[in-house]
Parts: sequence; structure tokens; C-alpha cells
Amino acid sequence: MLSFPAAIKVYLCTVACDMRRSFDGLSMMAEHIIRCNPFSGHLLVFCNRRSDRVKILYWDRDGWAIWYKRLEAGTYQFPFAATGRKEIAAWELGVLLEGIDLTKGQRRKRYSLPAAMSQEPTQSSAVPPSTTVPPG
Repeated sequence: MLSFPAAIKVYLCTVACDMRRSFDGLSMMAEHIIRCNPFSGHLLVFCNRRSDRVKILYWDRDGWAIWYKRLEAGTYQFPFAATGRKEIAAWELGVLLEGIDLTKGQRRKRYSLPAAMSQEPTQSSAVPPSTTVPPG
């Protein structure tokens, strides 16, 4: 299984791709279909119509890199749509490549801060303690 840093962005091209495309063709699809900068260093994921092949294109400091996988049996659960792009988390890409269908899974309950505690007050909404408001 591949591991990715949590901070990396992953963009799926939700339009089926011709897997004969290479560096230039995939970077052109990234610009025009996914609508993102292909030189950003983010992972750009492309899948063919049969959903048995995946290419991941990314810019690696001094040149293009492609990771390519062809399944001998089975398919990927790839979210094809007319929108052109879908952003997913790095861990979701790992799960997708392992063959797990994320649409049928449910995320287990986890602790999160209450909304009031997770947001810092803005300067305009906070009244300084030294200021007194005249009665009115």
C-alpha cells in the first residue's frame, strides 16, 4: 500500500481517461478538465472506462512522475461523473487503491470539539473587558 502525507491534495478526474495518454496529455487534462495547476505537486488521479487501470500524475520538484497500476482481476470503485473533478483525502486514495468501496462504508463516531470552542471570537464581536457599555 502506498502512503501519502496528510497535507497532500488528491484530485480525481471523474471523466474516463484514455490510458495511452502520458505526461503531456494527462497534464493537459489536469488543466482543462480537473481545472487545477498540474505543477502544484498534488496528486492527479485518472482512471479508464473499464475501471481496471489507474494513473497518478504529479510534479516532483524537477519533472513529471507517473504511478500506473493495472488490475489483473476486478475493478476500482471510481466515482465517474460529468463534473470533471472530485477532491478526496490522501487516506481515501489509499483505500480506493486497495479496492474498498467508500460509498458503502460509514465513518465511525469520533470526538470533535463543539462548534463554539473550535472557532475563535472575531475582534468585532468581542467587547474588551475594560470598556463599559452605558445603560440605555
